[in-house]
Amino acid sequence: MKSVHLTCRRPRIPRPPRTPRTMEDFIKHKDWANVIKAEIDARKDEIRLIDKHIHSNPELAYEEHKAHDAFVATLEKLGFQVTPHAYGLATAFSCEVGAGGRLISFNAEYDALPGIGHACGHNLIASSSFAAFLGVARALKESQIPGRVRLLGTPAEEGGGGKLKLIEAGAYKDTSASLMVHPGPGHKLSDPVRGVSYVRMLANIKMRVHFTGREAHAAIAPWDGVNALDAVCLSYNAVSMLRQQIRPYERIHGVFRSAGDRPNVTPADCTVEYYVRSDTKAHAQALWGRVKKCFEGAALATGCEIRIEALNSYADVRPSKMLCSAYVEAMPKGDVAYGEPADFLAGSTDMGDVCYACPGFHGAFGIATEEGEANHTKGFARVAGMDDSFARGQSCAKGMAMVGWKVLSNEEFAEGVWREWVEDMKEAAEGR
Repeated sequence: MKSVHLTCRRPRIPRPPRTPRTMEDFIKHKDWANVIKAEIDARKDEIRLIDKHIHSNPELAYEEHKAHDAFVATLEKLGFQVTPHAYGLATAFSCEVGAGGRLISFNAEYDALPGIGHACGHNLIASSSFAAFLGVARALKESQIPGRVRLLGTPAEEGGGGKLKLIEAGAYKDTSASLMVHPGPGHKLSDPVRGVSYVRMLANIKMRVHFTGREAHAAIAPWDGVNALDAVCLSYNAVSMLRQQIRPYERIHGVFRSAGDRPNVTPADCTVEYYVRSDTKAHAQALWGRVKKCFEGAALATGCEIRIEALNSYADVRPSKMLCSAYVEAMPKGDVAYGEPADFLAGSTDMGDVCYACPGFHGAFGIATEEGEANHTKGFARVAGMDDSFARGQSCAKGMAMVGWKVLSNEEFAEGVWREWVEDMKEAAEGR
């Protein structure tokens, strides 16, 4: 009988998940999108409370004390260190997490408009930036990679130029990317698109023009007077004629701030305020030069003195194309278009000046408005406070957080964003 040799095979034991051996390997190994989204979802109650508080307590530029205090108290309750009244502004704050590496920031706007409250949805901007900050902060804490994320409370966007003061104070120094999203009228978007990534906005030169003449009794001795109201009217008509000769995307609009007190007194001191907009900072300056001649000509024709007072002017928004593309990829497929309808989110913002200080992202999302309910209307303010609008902002916050995390964790991507911005600033200097 032949002997039989039996071979015993060891049972296969499943291997444990591969342990990352380097920091780069560790970053790629983990599902950071899930970490970020889970943190934002977990903090939904705190984020919604901030959103509701700001919407229910509209405060004008540089008067946002309630919004500031609510943010500071909430962040401290969550265990963050906060700098209140940051960068010399009473209603700005700064909260930073992490160490070393690159720095990204999210901008929380919270000022309202006179008479119509949050008709530009700054409560949604604040809550979406808050959410994105929390998500990235969690990813930084778990990964322990070098890098910093900063939440900035940025007051006075509505004409007050809050970010201009923050830039001057160094709030965006050494920032690799600054991000925010802005609500717009959803009825102007076509399903299934609910937002846009690459949003260009106009540069805005703001000026106040004072005409000074001489009082006189309008009945007894009108010949003794120099009528400043005549200068105002002449300049108004001259600007109106100039509008025929400007480009389709350019805008000139103004109001009379003072135009006399009584009909029987020749007005000696009159003031107008004008905004002059164009596609780039350089082009807006050039257009202002033409508008200025309208005022100077009116002063010369009427014999008035003229004094021009510069207000807070905003640069054009020049978003990073790489940041915008990454945002489209981070959002649900088909949800966000790269481009935009021409009239979806027109206007100007001090975020444009941030784009000149560092690479910037200023995406936009639609909320459930109806015809006629665009930004800066009572209808838009009403919709900005709805639960659906908040939910939409939170979805955008998750995508924005993923873009910020990519800047912090992906060296090649971050370097590409920076190179792109340097080249764009060269084009901006050339007026392109």
